Amino acid sequence: MFDQPATLRALPRARVFLAGALASVFLAASPALAATCGIDASGFDTWVGEFRREAVAQGIAPGTLRVLDGVTYDTKVISLDRNQKHFKVSLEEFIKNRISKGRIAKGRQMLQQYASTLARIERQYGVPGPILVAIWGMETDYGVNIGKMPILRSLSTLAYDCRRTDFFTPQLLDALRIYQRGDLTLDEMRGAWAGEIGQTQFLASSYAKFAVDFDGDGRADLVRSAPDVLASTANYLRGYGWRAGAGWGPGEPNYQALLGWNKAEVYAKALGIFAAQLTQ
Repeated sequence: MFDQPATLRALPRARVFLAGALASVFLAASPALAATCGIDASGFDTWVGEFRREAVAQGIAPGTLRVLDGVTYDTKVISLDRNQKHFKVSLEEFIKNRISKGRIAKGRQMLQQYASTLARIERQYGVPGPILVAIWGMETDYGVNIGKMPILRSLSTLAYDCRRTDFFTPQLLDALRIYQRGDLTLDEMRGAWAGEIGQTQFLASSYAKFAVDFDGDGRADLVRSAPDVLASTANYLRGYGWRAGAGWGPGEPNYQALLGWNKAEVYAKALGIFAAQLTQ
């Protein structure tokens, strides 16, 4: 029954390209960034120096920019970015690879463990717990696999690369803002190769826009705080039009919000199926 093909991009997830709209808005509203991009490592150090000056003009404190001291060009990130593949996968195959019996069992446990938190989140944002837990499970296996690559190194490399500078320069600036406002320490700023951060893999610009401090400790921590992770994910979906009480299957109002999370329809459909299985 799950035989409808869908086109996916391997990594980063389709959410990267949705966030491009945020980048375009940012660039349109700010002075043009003119650091000289490159196609190999030879000009990277010069670019970092130019970027530092422009980042100060964008409100990044000189003290914050010390986190870029010694940052180096990452050839692995460039290789991963330039060798992404487009492929087709059926919904059945997608589910087989991502929704295991173990992941469903753990998801049901998470629904119970965070029942009161999820109830508060639904009252505030309108997004029910099963959808949030399904996203949590599919993105990082409930925080187990958030990635270990230094975010600032990855984003600096991609912002310098001429192919990607328009998109990733605002991402790098927002990552610095996340550090500057104290949401994450430098050690906590590790994630996937394209700069996705935390237990549901927010890009830096999405983090800056949608992350919330739901546990009340004074910072929006999407790496270590499950309440912040779940509430921020709900806030993200609400930002993409989620309507409280509406359905999320294809053709229903909240299906578009799921596509706001990831443009691949196979992903959105799988989330709905996963969420339903968590409550059975």
